[in-house]
Amino acid sequence: MKQLGSEADVQVSLKGAELTEAFKKFLETYRSKEGLRKYMERIGQMIVTGQKSLTVDFMDLIEYDRALASTVLDNPGEAIERFSEAVKLVVERENPEYARKIVKFYPRFRNPPETHRIRDISSDYIGKLIAIEGIVTRVTKIDAKIVKATYRHRDPETGIHEFIYPDEGEIGERFEKPVYCPVCGKPGRFELLPEKSTFIDWQKIVVQEKPEEVPGGQIPRSIEVILTGDIVDVARPGDRVIVIGTLRVAPISSLERHSPRALFSFYIDANNIEVQEKVLEEIEITDEDEKRIRELAKDPWIREKIIASIAPGIYGYWDIKEAIALLLLGGVQKILQDGTRIRGDIHVLLVGDPGTAKSQLLQFTSRLAPRGLYTSGKGSTAAGLTATVLRDKMTGEYYLEAGALVIADGGVACIDEIDKMREEDRSAIHEALEQQTVSIAKAGIVARLNARSSVLAAGNPKDGRYDPTKPVSKNIDLPPTILSRFDLIFTIRDIPNTGQDKRLARHILGVHSEADKTRSLIDLTLLKKYISYARRYVRPQLTPEAARLIEEFYVSMRQSSISSDPSQPTAIAITPRQLEAIIRLTEAHARLSLKNRATVEDAEEAIRLMLVMLSKIGMDVESGRIDIDVIESGVSASKREKKRRFREFVFGLLEDVGKISISELVAKASEKGFEKEFAKEEIREMLRRGELYEPESGYVAKA
Repeated sequence: MKQLGSEADVQVSLKGAELTEAFKKFLETYRSKEGLRKYMERIGQMIVTGQKSLTVDFMDLIEYDRALASTVLDNPGEAIERFSEAVKLVVERENPEYARKIVKFYPRFRNPPETHRIRDISSDYIGKLIAIEGIVTRVTKIDAKIVKATYRHRDPETGIHEFIYPDEGEIGERFEKPVYCPVCGKPGRFELLPEKSTFIDWQKIVVQEKPEEVPGGQIPRSIEVILTGDIVDVARPGDRVIVIGTLRVAPISSLERHSPRALFSFYIDANNIEVQEKVLEEIEITDEDEKRIRELAKDPWIREKIIASIAPGIYGYWDIKEAIALLLLGGVQKILQDGTRIRGDIHVLLVGDPGTAKSQLLQFTSRLAPRGLYTSGKGSTAAGLTATVLRDKMTGEYYLEAGALVIADGGVACIDEIDKMREEDRSAIHEALEQQTVSIAKAGIVARLNARSSVLAAGNPKDGRYDPTKPVSKNIDLPPTILSRFDLIFTIRDIPNTGQDKRLARHILGVHSEADKTRSLIDLTLLKKYISYARRYVRPQLTPEAARLIEEFYVSMRQSSISSDPSQPTAIAITPRQLEAIIRLTEAHARLSLKNRATVEDAEEAIRLMLVMLSKIGMDVESGRIDIDVIESGVSASKREKKRRFREFVFGLLEDVGKISISELVAKASEKGFEKEFAKEEIREMLRRGELYEPESGYVAKA
């Protein structure tokens, strides 16, 4: 344990009443830099608001008396109990009536002298007060823990009498009944009286290492934390927390009942838990860093330098790297007066052929993001990508476990092979991508968790290679409802091209022969701080000119949807969802240069990226026009019209003949200009929807 004072200081060891008096004196006499009696004021507020806990800044205790602070760290059990007594004595003097109402007051420590990584916890710290940082991954429901039990003893000789157990102190983690009655001194059967006993709220959570602290190739470590009293239900899965508490051990139950193991597992009996609200505060930016960041932002080529620094070992992909840079910076989140949230996070999907460096792009992004997490579509835990309710094998209790998107809250979730995600995640990810929350209602647990993360996802085409003659929804095993929630979608195709292949081969050979010289134009540590600084302090607003340009683009694209030929189906080129995506991309582009005003230049680049996407995957292959329905619903306007004409043809034919063989129906459809494969697919679809039925094998009739 870190020593706070000199050897002479630490040798001073107060106990019992002396310790209580020392804490009481601290509460009564400590003054802040402004000269205020800080803790007397807090106790006054505590009485007015009806609270039981007093928050104590550990640095104040160190400043006041290092030996007293060391006593708390080295012997937290007695120290916290004595501090509680000291608070009660002060409250009794200030407000005796309130002191009588509250059985026990709790000092809650914050701002510890040091925090430990979960993987650094060892048996040296057992019984000491320690602080850890991590992510909450599991939460149980709140239960009641008995701390003072009241029993009734019926005895033929002495009659009926009641007693409180234990007489002093509280019941520990294990519930043990008294052997003898303290009133009459006899053994017997004692009846517990819950209504006269004292209970406190109890909850167990699991805190896991932060992804950025886990050494490469190792499994994240976790530790159980016990919360009691008014600190239960403070944290939810996905929250980043600082826990201060006493390190304790509990025996690991053995499978062999008659030979208990000599192994114990660590857990923390929490004194306090704080949720870290400001997610970007974790990256420390010094005055020197800020000066370098500001100098960098003045460079007229800063945009190009940042994009070129994204995965420099991967050749080409300029538009994709720009999209990743914008995703890392993000747009500006807005909260309307009615409480509606408009997300600022940008989502990007890469769909491409094997061997096109999709996974490398994702892994690089997860390392560069101030808070990045890399996972696969299957998910690294039973919670998958979102969250789930699981049952503890030992206790049988249900608990909530967070998935990748919840753990990445406030950062970037890089999801490889998103097309292979679990069925449960397919339904939950809709909400996670748009509303940025995960709602769950299982086994009596109803919760809504935050999933405020940007998503960079990659998927493989169904048939191994991307087929440009099919819409993107037919190429990847993802429903259109999920595809439409991505702001930008890029296809990566591996097409033989002599010039391109030569340049790529030279680049790869150069990377292999001079691996140590392959560097980003901007140092990655500085770039990480640049991104964090931009997200934290830069909130761009659209200039009137930029807003007008975006409006004109949106209206012109909508106008292009209106066909001059009334017989032609209307192909909608763009929807309000793409309009919001353009606004987010414009704001993110302004953040590239740390600008607080998003200009026409930023809007033009955002529109260019949107047109790149629409021209590649938003194109109706039959009509050659941009049709957003290819992404939004998976069916273009021309395809919808073709399906409508086919249905009319089939129903008209069946009105005349009653029933017809499928082979004959396909042949007649072919004569009318419908492709045979299209006709077979539509007949299967009409049978599935119940519009047709099979009166006998190989024949169809109108339902």
